[in-house]
Amino acid sequence: MPPMFRFAAKFALALLVGASALHAPNARAVDEKDLLPVDQAFALSAKAVSRDRIELSWRIAPGYYLYRQRTSVEGIEGGVLSMPEGKRKHDEFFGDVETYRESLTATYAGAVAPTATSVALTVKYQGCADLGVCYPPQRRTIDVALPAATASTGDDIFSRRPDASPLIGAAPTVDAQPLPPEQAYKIEAIAADGNTLLLRFTPAPGYYLYRDKTHLQIAGEGLSLGAPRWPQGKDHKDAYFGDVVVYFDQVEVPVPVGRTHARPVDAQLTVSFQGCQDGGICYPVMSRTLPVSLPAGNVGAVTESAAPSNAASTETSLAEDQRLASRLAGKDRAWTLLLFFASGLALAFTPCVLPMVPILSGLIAGRGGRIGAWRAFTLSTVYVLASAVVFTIAGVLAGLLGAAFNLQAAMQNAWVLGAFAGLFVLLSLSMFGLYELQLPAALRARLGAASDQQHGGSWMGVAAMGALSALIVGPCVAPPLMGAVLYIAQTRDPVLGGAALFVLALGMGAPLIAFGIAAGKGMPTSGPWMVAVERVFGFVFLGLAIWMLSRVLPGAATLGLWGLLALGAAVWVFGIGRTPRAKLAARFAALVFGIVGAAQLLGAFAGGHDPLQPLAGVMGEKREGVVFRRIKSVEDLDRELAAARAAGKPLLLDFYADWCVSCKEMEKYTFTEPVVRDALAGYVLLQADVTANDAQDQALMQRFGIIGPPMSLFFHDGEERRNLRLTGFEKTDAFVERVRKGAAQ
Repeated sequence: MPPMFRFAAKFALALLVGASALHAPNARAVDEKDLLPVDQAFALSAKAVSRDRIELSWRIAPGYYLYRQRTSVEGIEGGVLSMPEGKRKHDEFFGDVETYRESLTATYAGAVAPTATSVALTVKYQGCADLGVCYPPQRRTIDVALPAATASTGDDIFSRRPDASPLIGAAPTVDAQPLPPEQAYKIEAIAADGNTLLLRFTPAPGYYLYRDKTHLQIAGEGLSLGAPRWPQGKDHKDAYFGDVVVYFDQVEVPVPVGRTHARPVDAQLTVSFQGCQDGGICYPVMSRTLPVSLPAGNVGAVTESAAPSNAASTETSLAEDQRLASRLAGKDRAWTLLLFFASGLALAFTPCVLPMVPILSGLIAGRGGRIGAWRAFTLSTVYVLASAVVFTIAGVLAGLLGAAFNLQAAMQNAWVLGAFAGLFVLLSLSMFGLYELQLPAALRARLGAASDQQHGGSWMGVAAMGALSALIVGPCVAPPLMGAVLYIAQTRDPVLGGAALFVLALGMGAPLIAFGIAAGKGMPTSGPWMVAVERVFGFVFLGLAIWMLSRVLPGAATLGLWGLLALGAAVWVFGIGRTPRAKLAARFAALVFGIVGAAQLLGAFAGGHDPLQPLAGVMGEKREGVVFRRIKSVEDLDRELAAARAAGKPLLLDFYADWCVSCKEMEKYTFTEPVVRDALAGYVLLQADVTANDAQDQALMQRFGIIGPPMSLFFHDGEERRNLRLTGFEKTDAFVERVRKGAAQ
């Protein structure tokens, strides 16, 4: 059992072995892979040899030993535990002790009620490994069936239900042999957020789980658990426990988590539970230990009472990324992966992904030659698969390593963006034929050959461009991406999480394949159109270069470059056209380009930054946006949260970066709306600029388990309202509703 194995390896030295064990002179580092899970090191079983005597047996693995003084049994009033003499030794942990190796058989004797059919024993024991590591004290509850006055029991560890047919004699109610406990009951745990665990029980068909026989404990620095919020179960008349509530089907249980600190923490959740086979045996109380990784959360205690909630209300209380992560952990995973593919299709038409269309079209179009639908399909598929693989790897690493590793953010610096923009400029110059006019013959031949391979359809070239596009031109942080990364971070399952990221990328790439086929099939084979197409793609590549540089250049400089590009296009368009009608159309288009370019240059000189509204500043029509106060570090945030809490105000924390396209969308289309400014009037407004992606930026993002902007977090009374967290761009009306919920008590 890997969870128990990890529990023993991480906490054994720290729990109940004393400071002397931690600082023993002979102590040495022990690899957790060298240790057995505790239930394999000390396998416990029990059987009743008579109504007043129970035999307990431990099978002890080689290299391990049990302490006699640390072994005890409770369950029968006045019961006496008899144990054989052990091997005496002086133990560095407990002094003079007796130990057992290989096996231990003890008897527990005492009088039980004449009508009792079973007895529940609580067995406590502790042991160590010769490697120098002691396991923490173990506690097991075993329900042992008692024989009738004239019958004897076997060594089955299960107890018979009073209302079940006997195993021999009359025909049994349940023909199938009972399943092993691990197959009969599956348990999963995931952190819904820093203050909530989501526990999932899945009984096998024909088995059920007792609600009130389930108990939870958590081992983690500064963590405590509140009352589980069980959904409605089924009322059941039980021969053992009377009127009880049970669950026959999969059930999800949110569990509040209290904490004394806000930072992320790895913990161990121990779940004790009991269940039965319908019409068959009852299992003894079982225990599972599950690893959970809690992201940063809010400091505070949890209440002990909580009303039951159903699955629907649980899901609606989660943010969108949490719902997607929860669905990945659910049983309808195939449908969830299909949902990720559909989400990718929707993301394909956002400003983050659309720039891939001209890149792929230009690579396939090359020098204007028609390559056919099949060739275009294969090249497009290679481009999409390469980008999907790199996108998946980056997302999986972000989920496993957290905000400290964000490859996409690391690629958004001036040097990388400048190099990528330079590549687009070189590609555009080849489209304009300048290689042949300005470069020496030898260099021209090499560049020409490289250009022919790149543009004419080299699989390696297209794959390389697809991989780079996934990191540099690729999608912004969106709820599906965050949902998959959150699932990987919480479950440490890169396979299913990576599959979700991969199908998300395939969804984003599906329209690109369609565009690529159209580009390959629709290109003319020869003639003046070929030259015109080359020139068009030359301007497109220059536009992509400017778009890349806009992430690091001032807005006015970017607007000026757009103006120069428009004027250059006007000059070229003015000279094309062979017929009078074509010339007239070309000169009209040149006039339009010239006016647009001149307006953009004028707007740039006036300090404008919006290519679609270049004269807004000149005409005095600039719209005022929401004014945020910038913070940089975790300490800055804690100080502002304390001040907002003292003032009784809600707080909005917006994560922003210059290279984040969706951040610019929020800034331009949402934060400039008067209704948004009015809704945020009572808020403390903070913005974390994580453009640099330095250590302070990463620490701030890691506190909340996010991988990058755009992200909007809402706080009330100093605590984040996780269900309101916004990932990506949101339109005005929906954002205003979110803001109003964030301000509500």
